[in-house]
Amino acid sequence: MQVVFYTRNQCHLCKEAKELLTILKNEYSFELIEKNIDESDELTEKYGLMIPVIEINQEIVQYGQIDYFTISNCLKERLC
Repeated sequence: MQVVFYTRNQCHLCKEAKELLTILKNEYSFELIEKNIDESDELTEKYGLMIPVIEINQEIVQYGQIDYFTISNCLKERLC
């Protein structure tokens, strides 16, 4: 399973989301791909106001304020 984490520099919500994903990675088996939107005009335009964004298997499951239970439940659903 693939989890894409869209982030940017100097983003406190992104830092919190990264810590949460690190915890979840210990509980679930998934590949974490981190993409800094500051490195792409296209990604900045697409996700600039939504950051951080969590995408699981090409579906956005949460953005902005990321919480453990939402992401954990999405991972559980996709593993079953």
